[in-house]
Amino acid sequence: MKHSKIEIDGADGLRLETGAFALEVTTGVGPRITSFRSKKGKAGNLFLEMGADEPVFPSGFKLRGGHRLWHAPEHGVRTYQPDNDALAVKPLKAGVALAQPVEPLTGLQKAIKIEARGERTVRVTHALTNHGLWPVETACWALTMFRAGGYGVVPLLPKGDHAKGDFLPTYSLVPWSYTDLSEDVWDLHRDYFGVDVAAADRPHKLGLTNYPGWSAYFYEGTTFVKHAALVAGAVYPDNGCAFETFTNGKMCELETLGPLVRLAPGESIQHVEHWTLFDGLKEPATDGAFAALRDEVAEWLAGLKV
Repeated sequence: MKHSKIEIDGADGLRLETGAFALEVTTGVGPRITSFRSKKGKAGNLFLEMGADEPVFPSGFKLRGGHRLWHAPEHGVRTYQPDNDALAVKPLKAGVALAQPVEPLTGLQKAIKIEARGERTVRVTHALTNHGLWPVETACWALTMFRAGGYGVVPLLPKGDHAKGDFLPTYSLVPWSYTDLSEDVWDLHRDYFGVDVAAADRPHKLGLTNYPGWSAYFYEGTTFVKHAALVAGAVYPDNGCAFETFTNGKMCELETLGPLVRLAPGESIQHVEHWTLFDGLKEPATDGAFAALRDEVAEWLAGLKV
């Protein structure tokens, strides 16, 4: 993977490239993966760009856009700790490893490792380490913010057959208190649900306890796909959510979560996502277009052996 130093909103950063894609990541703050684009497609950066003049939270935290790592479950103080300092940067043959300073108030340290796996796949390894004096119950939480105007896709597990004895539930939908499932933002289908970002004029959030492990976002002819393996029998945050999606009409988030653990002092946990981009697929807002996307994803995952 090719490396080059750049500036991102006044802070140091890196551009990482293969023949198929380019991504940009902050090294002077964060970490954030602020840009991910296909070199073949015309969509440009699929990730939300907020700019240097975005609002700052009272704690000093800035969203910055793009992809980030948080520790779940969400809390008004713990989650929004600032990450405005320079990172420890370790170049890798296939990418880069980034670690922020330990958060003074939580004792937790966030780290992200970005590695190319061939021309069309990125492996993003998220890690939390407890440098505090007592155990912390938490989970890795990987959030990707996309530009408005696109369409999110969340597949559901294959349908069962009541006549053949499929009597028990296989997953749960978990709506947040401000979510209205009657609004057009939720495009419900047999095998998936869509997130019509343009139809949202206020915040909505929906979680899923069990799903095929991947989700997608379509924007102007390019489709982003992320995958994170589920851990059988594990306890997940937020009433068991392994996946969550949020939109307010101005952007869309696809979020994966790792298992909820009791992280002792000195211990670390990891959560791995794999990303890819497809160019030229039809917007997966119909059953036929979704089937085509599902087949492409199945072939991609088979090649990754995940």
